[in-house]
Amino acid sequence: MMESDGASIRGNVPQYSVSEISGAIKRTLESGFGRVRVRGEITELKRYPSGHIYLSLKDEGGKIAGVIWRGSVSRLGMAPENGNEVIATGRVSAYGERSSYQLVIDRMEFAGEGALLANIERLRRKLLEEGLFDPERKKAIPFLPSLVGVITSRSGAVLHDIITTISRRFPRDVLLWPVPVQGEGAAAQIAAAIEGMSVRRPRTPDVLIVARGGGSLEDLMAFNDERVLRAVTACPVPIISAVGHETDTTLIDLVSDRRAPTPTAAAEMAVPLRSEMVADMAHRNARLTGALTRIIQTARARLDQAAARLPDLPGLLDSARMRLEDRGQRLDLALPSFVMRVRHRLDAPGMHLPSPELLISRARARLNAPTTHLPNPELLIERRRAAMQMVSGSLDASWQRSLQTFHLRTERQRSSPDVLRSAIRLQQARLQGVGSHLEAVSPRAILSRGYVLVQDMNGQPVTSAEARPVADRVVLSFVDGDRGARLDSLSPQGDLGL
Repeated sequence: MMESDGASIRGNVPQYSVSEISGAIKRTLESGFGRVRVRGEITELKRYPSGHIYLSLKDEGGKIAGVIWRGSVSRLGMAPENGNEVIATGRVSAYGERSSYQLVIDRMEFAGEGALLANIERLRRKLLEEGLFDPERKKAIPFLPSLVGVITSRSGAVLHDIITTISRRFPRDVLLWPVPVQGEGAAAQIAAAIEGMSVRRPRTPDVLIVARGGGSLEDLMAFNDERVLRAVTACPVPIISAVGHETDTTLIDLVSDRRAPTPTAAAEMAVPLRSEMVADMAHRNARLTGALTRIIQTARARLDQAAARLPDLPGLLDSARMRLEDRGQRLDLALPSFVMRVRHRLDAPGMHLPSPELLISRARARLNAPTTHLPNPELLIERRRAAMQMVSGSLDASWQRSLQTFHLRTERQRSSPDVLRSAIRLQQARLQGVGSHLEAVSPRAILSRGYVLVQDMNGQPVTSAEARPVADRVVLSFVDGDRGARLDSLSPQGDLGL
């Protein structure tokens, strides 16, 4: 009886293959749960070269395996790390070859604000240790950019506030790179936009504004993503962050070159206020004009003082001319009298000397006188002859001395006219030098350098382009003569209508 019961039981229990039962379990799990959201702490996370991520989610009472396929990693919404408390969204599936089940995850988010803040704090410490917050790494914002790049959502009031503020303060070109500012894939697109703006050609923005409106901590998590922060650090273009409201603080504010409390404040930082620049330029122009005016007045006063100390050139020339004429007249009168005095001095020694004929005649008369009183005529003749010879010798010597003295005085007197002529030539050279200086400053010398003196028909100078002489007729004085001309306005082609 018992054997028959056991046979009947074995005949009623269905028999399945391993693959059949595994498939049934898989279908039961997938159809019974569908899409689920599981909260737990990430553990045993592994990234494989294929791009897949394997992990486990655990809590106080259990643990479930999970997998993130390569195609879902970029759309995940965050970068999973061991220790993060997250909420994973996906579907439950079984893996029959190992008799295990797992959660196929396609979306993940931090669980609770405390977990988000803890994750942000860990990333902040990591970047702080790398020196990405150092003030030395901050780039200066250009004073007046020609192109302002904006990375934000196309919809919303943020873009409108930035464009309106820039147009009001100082109109500049604005280049928008629209990106989602929250949700899945927002961080990756923001990082790509920053990198794309920095290499854009042919015009690269001079400054970038990364902005979004206010929101919760979860909404702002894209701006706490490590990919975005490293893209901001590597960007060569200065970046102004304007994420959230004034009280909101994200990690992008710490790595950016400037942090603005609001998008409107970011636009005010990017461009200066044109009215203030115009007022400042007017103030500087007024100061510069006043300084130049004072410099010109000081220079003109110094020039007037120097001109007042200069001698009167016409007066000097008149005085020099009068002195020259007076000395010329005195020279004309002094030369004849001087020559006469010299000639008289030359003739005076000759007048005092007895002539040779008189001496000879006197000696001959004494020789012819009666010799009765002479005791010895031959002796007397000899004595007279000896005396005559002595007198003749002394006369010759005296004549030679007088002649030498005469020649010496004549030579001395001959040199005096040369001295006078040299003095005259010196005065003439001085006069010519004064005349050359006067000629250099004369109006005719100015005309010889290409200038023209313009006068009306009455001989009055025309010094302004607005002057209206009678019948528009003028006289042009050149260095070699005068020519008549008629004044006319410039033609449209720029030619003078003479």
